[in-house]
Amino acid sequence: AALTVRFLTRRFIGEYGDMEFIYSHMLTVDGREVLFHIWDVPNSQDRAEDGSSEEKRIQWADSFVLVYSICDRASFNILPPKIQIIKAAKEGQSPVPIVIVGNKRDLQHQRAVSSEEGRLLALSLDCGFYEVSAAE
Repeated sequence: AALTVRFLTRRFIGEYGDMEFIYSHMLTVDGREVLFHIWDVPNSQDRAEDGSSEEKRIQWADSFVLVYSICDRASFNILPPKIQIIKAAKEGQSPVPIVIVGNKRDLQHQRAVSSEEGRLLALSLDCGFYEVSAAE
């Protein structure tokens, strides 16, 4: 959620609840106005994922940004199965853009996942890759 709010408002807010939100945002891309709809879904280890809800979100989306914390290996380890679910659900359609984003780049002293691991995972799954800091 911090990354979404940073993208939409250029502000950083550190603490968020465990809620889903759909945001709409107009942005100029290559001289054209583009309306983005962003379905921000927090990943919670405590919350059992309803398969039909996940399927609904996957069918709704045209592209995916999967965010993990570079300080939390568990958040990184869940990416491969999530990406496989997305690709299986979108099979037969145009290739869907998927980007993996490692967040909290400013917390190098707490790093649990190397940049190289993120890059290699993205390469192996044919995804884009970035490391960012929502705080910065």
